[in-house]
Amino acid sequence: MLRDYIALSTPRWEEFQEFQRLGLIPKHGDFSPAGVHYPPITNYPPLSPEEIYRGFHEVVPEEFDVYVHIPFCHRRCLFCHYPSHYHCGDAEKDVYLDHLEREMQNWLAFRGMSQIKSRTILMGGGTPTDLTPKQLERFLTFFTKYVDISKCPQFNWDVDPSTLVGEEGLERLRIIKDFKGDRLTIGIQSLNDDVLKKMNRSHNAATAKESVENCLKMGFQVNIEFIYGHPGETLQNWIDVLEEACTLGTEEIQLYRLKIEPYGDQEGTIKKFSGYHPNELITVEDTIRMKEMSVMILEDHGFHENLRRVFTKKKSNISLYAYNQCCRLRDEVGFGLSAFSSLNDRFMINTPDFEEYYKRTEAGVIAANRCLIRNADQQMRWSIILPLKNYFIDKKLFRDMNGVELDTVFQDKFDLLKKYGLAVEDDKKVALTEKGAFYSDELVHLFYEPQHQSFPKSDFAEGCLNPYNSI
Repeated sequence: MLRDYIALSTPRWEEFQEFQRLGLIPKHGDFSPAGVHYPPITNYPPLSPEEIYRGFHEVVPEEFDVYVHIPFCHRRCLFCHYPSHYHCGDAEKDVYLDHLEREMQNWLAFRGMSQIKSRTILMGGGTPTDLTPKQLERFLTFFTKYVDISKCPQFNWDVDPSTLVGEEGLERLRIIKDFKGDRLTIGIQSLNDDVLKKMNRSHNAATAKESVENCLKMGFQVNIEFIYGHPGETLQNWIDVLEEACTLGTEEIQLYRLKIEPYGDQEGTIKKFSGYHPNELITVEDTIRMKEMSVMILEDHGFHENLRRVFTKKKSNISLYAYNQCCRLRDEVGFGLSAFSSLNDRFMINTPDFEEYYKRTEAGVIAANRCLIRNADQQMRWSIILPLKNYFIDKKLFRDMNGVELDTVFQDKFDLLKKYGLAVEDDKKVALTEKGAFYSDELVHLFYEPQHQSFPKSDFAEGCLNPYNSI
């Protein structure tokens, strides 16, 4: 079977090398995840609360997508680039919840609102279910006081398998269910125990499978996610993991490529690991073959790519939160450490520092300390990059947001994408082809400004798809 998959994935690897020669992909083969924010959040300048809202002429939406960040984990995973506290006692988590509630009160007071009507909700982290059942119930009690969930069509949670097993785990699931949580993304990452140890995960494969079974039995929509290209993985054990994943009974499987360079508020341990143990890193060739093999295996089991990196059996089995944020570009408000809010023409991020977060909430000041207010050109790029990467560009939505027709801007770039079979266009939309979807992180960099490119110009061949050309 391995020999067959190697043969079947060879055309994709050859295609990858051709796109390197054309300048689309860096010569070193690394990538930078795109399509969640533009510009990347690591490029956002510090701004005061007054500067963040200066010149902000908003039409307050009737509903928001709502994000809450719970920055606690049992362990620090090798691959994670986001700030969190580890092995924390209940007292520290209680202090954080005190300030999280205060932040929500401050935001509502600042807006002159009594409650937020939620369009969708995502609880992330960290690990939201690292809270004890008692703390979880306390948090959801005050959260639902400030956020109206009565008409919310989807309430998402990003969860860790080790927190969903045993009596405490089942109690957490019951509490989430009682507060109308209905969709869980379980960060399994691998079903190979040796790889999980290398990742420094807090669970083994048996625990991961038990957590999936518990969630399915309780009626949750379950998404399971995996990382490929991680130290310890091989082509064979990656095939084995995905084949087993397809038998677990979930309707949705999500894949991520390992990112070594930091793209969040904290440099991941993987960055130092890569310097100390370069021989343990997976080659770019094997990583690309893993990705291509994944598509083949998932399709054989009835899973097809829906939103980018998300493979489902039905179109409806996706995160509506992600769809609203990345495809429809709707307003979103975030609470908690490092949480972000996207409002009209600006994107703001809360401080990643616990002490600063506590001081700001106690003083009644908004927790955001960084913000980028997009000019008209950046607004157009943003409203191209996110939907093109994740789904497709709706021409009417683009016109409504920018006041110009899509076919009057960046046509040289769209023509290149169509010339090389990466995108197709009709009178209503521009969408990536199957080939384009495979290289979506790379090709949307054609629309990045030079100062926001992920890699220097010297990393690219001087081909016609070099993202620095005709910017």
